[in-house]
Amino acid sequence: MTKTLKQQIIEMAAPDLEKIEKALEDQLDPNTELVRKIASHLLFSGGKRLRPLLMVHSARACGYCTGFEIRFSTIFEYLHAATLLHDDVVDEAQVRRGKKAAHLKWSAPEVVLTGDFLLAKSLEIAAETGEPEIISIIAEITGDMSQGEIDQLSNKGKSDLSEDQYLEIIKKKTAVLIRGACRSGAVLAKAKNRKVHALSEYGFHLGMAFQMADDLLDYTADAQTLGKNPGADLREGKLTLPLIYSLGRASSEDRKWMCHVTQMENFDTEVFKKFKAKLYEYGGIEYTRQKAEDHVKKAKLCLEQFAGTDSGQLLDMIADYSIERKV
Repeated sequence: MTKTLKQQIIEMAAPDLEKIEKALEDQLDPNTELVRKIASHLLFSGGKRLRPLLMVHSARACGYCTGFEIRFSTIFEYLHAATLLHDDVVDEAQVRRGKKAAHLKWSAPEVVLTGDFLLAKSLEIAAETGEPEIISIIAEITGDMSQGEIDQLSNKGKSDLSEDQYLEIIKKKTAVLIRGACRSGAVLAKAKNRKVHALSEYGFHLGMAFQMADDLLDYTADAQTLGKNPGADLREGKLTLPLIYSLGRASSEDRKWMCHVTQMENFDTEVFKKFKAKLYEYGGIEYTRQKAEDHVKKAKLCLEQFAGTDSGQLLDMIADYSIERKV
């Protein structure tokens, strides 16, 4: 039986994923058991470990393979987990990775402070690299992601959000972290500028593709696949590319109805089904898919100088998987 792309990636990455998992657990040393419980609730609930894996193999693609890349890669999983804890509180999310969101099991202040702890942990490990540029990358990421979240909150429920505004939001909320993981791997390896730039651009395009694929999945997948309820973005008043594009091409009657749905506090299955049909009818689903595929092509072009290496091959496969898993 032919292995799926996901199976191939897992098989190639299995030894590293096991080491990353152990490093995440070993380095999680809060002063209180409560923080450990809250952090573990999210950290060890089935995340793909994409970001640490990208740092590890970006470093190795540049010739760095000392074992320290595993420890340092946890920077990006701790940082990612911190943002998810904070985002779920802000969005009043109900489910994350198929489990009840942390702020529904513990108080919002406890969850926010645990997110702060994980952010501090990521900065602490970044300092251990001894690379000022990596510390600068983390500082830039935290600033951009915070701004992206603020921009998204400010535009919540706005039916006139433009595609350019959407792209800027997902760049800050998603792409900068993935780009930072790839760039940091190259910096850790003390790679030449052309390799640092190539892996940074790879990470940017990969991050954009991943977020667009996530935005598609919110309309095209079931709850089991998503790990949360479909239509979550719509219920939270977030306009993503499938909807933005469709609203720009809808008839005045359909646009009015679609805008009305985005303002509803809740809606039933039939309304959501009809809403999705409009996204297909006006081309929002296909347009988003094409844009995601375009970013994947650009990401893969950035890897040409790493062809022939195992890590280069894995990074190439991850680029393909970024949309295959979703679309």
